[in-house]
Amino acid sequence: MIWVIIALVVFIFQVLTILIVEYRHPSKAVAWQLILFVFPLIGFVTYYFMAKEFQRKRTVRRHGIVSTELRLRALRRTKLIHRISDLGDGQFIHQERLFHLLQSFSMSPITSCNKIEVLQNGHETYEQILKAIEQAEDHIHMEYYTIRDDRIGERFKEVLIRKAMAGVQVRIIYDGVGSYETHGSYFSELESAGIQTCCFLPPRLAFFEKRMNYRNHRKIVIIDGTTGFLGGINIGDEYLNGNSKLGFWRDTHLGIYGDAVYSLQDIFMRDWWFAAREKLSGQNLFPEHQCQSNEQVQIVSSGPDSSANAVLECYFNAIAVAKSRIYITSPYFIPDTSLLMGLRTAALSGVDVRLIIPQVCDSQIVMFASLSYVEELLEAGVRIYRYQKGFIHSKTLIVDRLLASIGTANIDMRSFFSNFELTAILFNSGSIEQVEKDFRRDLQASEELRLSSFKSRPRLHKIGEAASRLLSPLL
Repeated sequence: MIWVIIALVVFIFQVLTILIVEYRHPSKAVAWQLILFVFPLIGFVTYYFMAKEFQRKRTVRRHGIVSTELRLRALRRTKLIHRISDLGDGQFIHQERLFHLLQSFSMSPITSCNKIEVLQNGHETYEQILKAIEQAEDHIHMEYYTIRDDRIGERFKEVLIRKAMAGVQVRIIYDGVGSYETHGSYFSELESAGIQTCCFLPPRLAFFEKRMNYRNHRKIVIIDGTTGFLGGINIGDEYLNGNSKLGFWRDTHLGIYGDAVYSLQDIFMRDWWFAAREKLSGQNLFPEHQCQSNEQVQIVSSGPDSSANAVLECYFNAIAVAKSRIYITSPYFIPDTSLLMGLRTAALSGVDVRLIIPQVCDSQIVMFASLSYVEELLEAGVRIYRYQKGFIHSKTLIVDRLLASIGTANIDMRSFFSNFELTAILFNSGSIEQVEKDFRRDLQASEELRLSSFKSRPRLHKIGEAASRLLSPLL
């Protein structure tokens, strides 16, 4: 009897601990309680090592100030957007609330001296990045969630080694979990050629530091401080040829030439300091450049090291002010309560809300979790499509003629609360139209879900969706 009482006390202690620590995230607390109920002791040990709140160290904050000062010194030479009348081809004139939110991201000002290139899929993206690398004269900075030692990985390695041997400074950050399958010899060869590589939170270190759950999901390339790339594409053959399970891999990336690269550089410098403990400085990181075009861009980053959820706040506010349309593409769709309510309310108010998700997915539990939201969205008038041509990995958002977003963040709680992410907000009509053109092309390769037929799905699927949704805050 005494052992039953002890076990009950221990279990209650575990439950109360999770409730107290996760009081700001009720859905996350419920998910962990479910795991704890099924695996009483193992669940709590897993929680202890994986779910510790990520706290930004004092050294990271201090370096953030230093790198920001360097970047802002460079931006003083350029034109920033400070007035609402100057933003978005006049589309923002009555959007004071959204404008003030964007202006509140002081570390990511809206720049207006940029040339934008929307890139589709791996072939086009890799060719543009490799071309830019070949033209590098001072430095190459790369930051990826996944770098594979396959054919495209070998091609990148050869080019980077050649540039390093020619005197170009090359630095690479890769995520410890995302690149876990890549052999250490791959990075050893790079380092032997003088390239600096750094693993962001190696799995073993992250486990014992209780930060295993926090991953660097950013994809950044910076060439000489004036050319940059970001989006959904990592370095791996699946982005070129798909794979046997998922087939064709549809993705979206972005090339930026101009002032917005300063913001990318600042993000890389802070991530490099966190991962490598090396402070980068010098005006060569923020060089002067010729203004090739006047496209307006804002780089918005977020992560568990910040008290704000900038990407989520930006998406929510943009959705809340939509008047005519909201178009979203996301391979993983697990919205938090605020975004779910925003999409439902918009559709019920007559806004044309459309969502593209995959037909095939690399995770069945994530797919079930995504489908658990479909019925209530369809009932509200949201039009949902499943991509049929292969696996769609693009992460895009279009709101009216106000803005479009291309980035690394999915519409899921992991991207908003646990991962280090970033997105580029585009304001000019030409850029928005290009993203919309690609969205409509993807619609043609998708099948629309109908409420009547979706309701008739097998009962087993519904059970899987319910269970996956409970666990979705942890996926």
